[in-house]
Amino acid sequence: MKNSKLVKWGIIHSIGVLSYIILLSLFMNNASRWFGEEDKEIITPIVVLLLFVFSALVTGGLVLAKPIMLYIDGHKKESVRLLFYTGLSIFVLILLASLVLLISK
Repeated sequence: MKNSKLVKWGIIHSIGVLSYIILLSLFMNNASRWFGEEDKEIITPIVVLLLFVFSALVTGGLVLAKPIMLYIDGHKKESVRLLFYTGLSIFVLILLASLVLLISK
């Protein structure tokens, strides 16, 4: 697989992670409006932990699924490169989000 294609897939995967995080943030910001503000002592921690596990599944799938498939298919160098490019893309998104936070203050 060409290096440019790996970079493209890394960027696509990181944008997928960013999209999921944005949707999750929107859900969490509006959850009290949708479900009411009363504290449900048992249900709230259960839902939060289930959401945490689900988030690990989704983001893990976006970040690790393709590199693992490449590795199993014998493309070890490409799998490591794809994982690196995905991680680098996520790091760039973190820097951009931090910059937006600094500018908005």
